[in-house]
Amino acid sequence: MSTIRSNIRRITSDHFEPDDAKDPKAQRQLRGQLEHIDYTAYAANQQVISAALAEVDAKKFEHLASVTAQSRARWVATGIAASQSGRPLSAEQIAELTHLRSTYEELAEVYEAMRRMVERGYLRYAGE
Repeated sequence: MSTIRSNIRRITSDHFEPDDAKDPKAQRQLRGQLEHIDYTAYAANQQVISAALAEVDAKKFEHLASVTAQSRARWVATGIAASQSGRPLSAEQIAELTHLRSTYEELAEVYEAMRRMVERGYLRYAGE
């Protein structure tokens, strides 16, 4: 299965899919080993991320969402303003738009990462 996000990159899932040619006992053993590997990755993520970030709450999500929205609005407003002259954009204008878009996209990715960390149990969400 693959997913396209932001038309920029493709994320593929290459998790274990049983091989019908293997015997059931070997498949169960391999599944157990892979579950152990997945748990090891989960435990490492939980330990490292919770030590670095402790916990998040609604305020942190709200602040991040606000900064991300402001960044998106600035990027779009700058693009609209640059297009009003009717002339081709200069290299400086394009560089500024590229920077503004990159800033917005990075902040949006931070939001997604933080949400996934909570969803997967790597990071504690302190409810209100």
